[in-house]
Amino acid sequence: MEKKNIDWSNLGFGYVQTDKRYVSNFKNGSWDEGVLTEDANVVLSECAGVLQYAQTVFEGLKAYTTEDGRIVTFRPDLNADRMMDSAARLEMPVFPKERFIDAVTQVVAANAAYVPPYGSGATLYLRPYMFGTNPVIGVKPADEYQFRIFCTPVGPYFKGGVKPLTLRICDFDRAAPNGTGHIKAGLNYAMSLHAIVDAHHQGYDENMYLDSKTRTKVEETGGANFLFVTKDNKVVTPKSPTILPSITRRSLLHVAKEYLGLEVEEREVYVEELKDFAECGLCGTAAVISPVGKIVDHGKEICLPSGMTEMGPTTKKLYDTLTGIQMGRIPAPEGWIHVIK
Repeated sequence: MEKKNIDWSNLGFGYVQTDKRYVSNFKNGSWDEGVLTEDANVVLSECAGVLQYAQTVFEGLKAYTTEDGRIVTFRPDLNADRMMDSAARLEMPVFPKERFIDAVTQVVAANAAYVPPYGSGATLYLRPYMFGTNPVIGVKPADEYQFRIFCTPVGPYFKGGVKPLTLRICDFDRAAPNGTGHIKAGLNYAMSLHAIVDAHHQGYDENMYLDSKTRTKVEETGGANFLFVTKDNKVVTPKSPTILPSITRRSLLHVAKEYLGLEVEEREVYVEELKDFAECGLCGTAAVISPVGKIVDHGKEICLPSGMTEMGPTTKKLYDTLTGIQMGRIPAPEGWIHVIK
């Protein structure tokens, strides 16, 4: 299989249209068989449920070329589980787990020429998503839905190397205590756009959201979970029912405990503790871990001892170990790597 003529080392993190995508429609109470198609366009009624009431959920995962030349994806079963939870919360029909994994496999295999070669620093990003398609004018769930997966080759999330970020503690709320913060719904990301644009205008890289009830506990950013390292090398991550359950975060906690022998805690993290941590990172599919060097609390700077020049030592070990597993350099736990071809 010959790869596409793409300058892999200079790819940005953006959309490049590939040859095939997967489409399945839900109608009259069931999903159809689903097909691969070359048509990248979505045609909808002007009154479609997704356009009127934002009834849409999505996922994000990657395909890699491993050191030994295989094409694999990383823990797609957990993406399937999370999408099922998201759909159920928005009164959408769940797309079955086995079919989700099969659709991922079909899309990657059909676009194998777009999977970047090992060592290029690039990957194939996959976006499964589902949305209400039939006309809905009264406030209610749609009756018909479409599930799709497209893929696009992407370069490293941070071109030119990873530099520690500066965050601000945000005055906007990300999620209500009994709301939708724990699911991957488009509406959660739409409401975060103003806050992130405002943060960028103020000179910050990202927002640190607090719990909306007491505003004393750390939750997450608009698109990533937090991971902290204490001065005695314990890995700590915030626990809250309104945090999105990041697959990368869960994998990193396993790596910390089982591969690196570190103590791990998932618990409530208070703002007043931030000054006592040695390292901080944001974890998610796109960048795996993005180090944080400084947190600004309404003018008060909290500078992490790991500094503003590079990843802290423990964060770096976590990053190297997890990416080593994904790329096949380090043996993976059973079930983590799904081989496409």
